[in-house]
Amino acid sequence: MKPIAGKSFEQQLIPLYIVATPIGNLADISKRALDILASVDTVLAEDTRHSKRLLAHYGIITRLKSCHEHNEAGLVDWVKQQLSAGKPLALISDAGTPLISDPGFVLVRALRADGYSVLSVPGPSSIIAALSVSGMPSDSFVYDGFLPSKSSARQAALAKYQHETRTCVLLESSHRIEACIEDIAAVLGDQRDVVIARELTKRFETVLSGSARELLDIIGQDPDQQRGEFVVLIAGAPAMDVDEKEVQKMLGILMQELPLKQAAGIAAKLSGRRKNDVYDLALKLRQELFNE
Repeated sequence: MKPIAGKSFEQQLIPLYIVATPIGNLADISKRALDILASVDTVLAEDTRHSKRLLAHYGIITRLKSCHEHNEAGLVDWVKQQLSAGKPLALISDAGTPLISDPGFVLVRALRADGYSVLSVPGPSSIIAALSVSGMPSDSFVYDGFLPSKSSARQAALAKYQHETRTCVLLESSHRIEACIEDIAAVLGDQRDVVIARELTKRFETVLSGSARELLDIIGQDPDQQRGEFVVLIAGAPAMDVDEKEVQKMLGILMQELPLKQAAGIAAKLSGRRKNDVYDLALKLRQELFNE
C-alpha cells in the first residue's frame, strides 16, 4: 500500500466498500452487504431516489450522497477527507455490481493511487447471471457494455466480432433492442446464434435463444419482448482450422514486416489459434531462420 503523508496506517485502512445490490429481486442482496450499508457513515449512490427505496426496504437509515458520472471527479477529495477522518463509506449503483458500465472508476482509481483502502462486497451482476443461463460457452468471453445508439456506428462496432471466437456479452435498452438484433443479423449473419436475457430476476424475466433471424421474428411479433432491460449474448465465430504449415507461412510473411509479437498476434487472429501458441511457433521459426 502506498503510504499517505501525515496519515497513520490505521487511517489508511478505513475503506470505501464497493457494494453489489440486487438487479431486480430485492432478496438477492447479501447479509454482509446489508450490514455494511447499515454501518458506514455515508452511502454514495448513483441515484439517491432509487437507492433510498432499497435502504428503506431493509430499514437502513444511513445517509445517502449522490455519486454519478457527472460529479464523481469532484467527489474524490471529499471522499479522501471522510476516509482520512475515520469514516467508512460505501458505493452502490442503481443495480448490480458498481463500476460495470456504471460510475465509480474515476473515484476508485484515484483512491487506490493514493493508497486508500477499497474493498469489494460482491454480489449480483446481470452479465454473469445472463452468461450462467445462456447455454453459451462461459469459460472465455468478451464484454463491451452498450453498443453505439446509431445504426452505422453500431454496425461498425459489431464488425469486430466477425472473427471473435469468444462469447460476446452486451447490454441494450428497450427502445433499441430490435434494431440491435437487426444489425447483428446484417453484420454477423442472420444465422449467428444469439441469446436475449430480459428483466433478469424480475417478474417478467425471459431468456430467448436462437438465430438472429429467429429472435427478430419473436420480438417482432411480441411487443412485450421489447420491454425492460436486456443482456445480449452473441455466439463466438467458429475457429478456423488452419494447419501449422499455413500458420508458419503467414508468420514468415508477417515477420518480414512487423515485430515478432505483433506478427504473432495478427497470425493468431487470422488462423483462430491461441495467441500464446502462435507466439511460441514464431519464436521457433525465428530461431530456425536466424540460427539464434
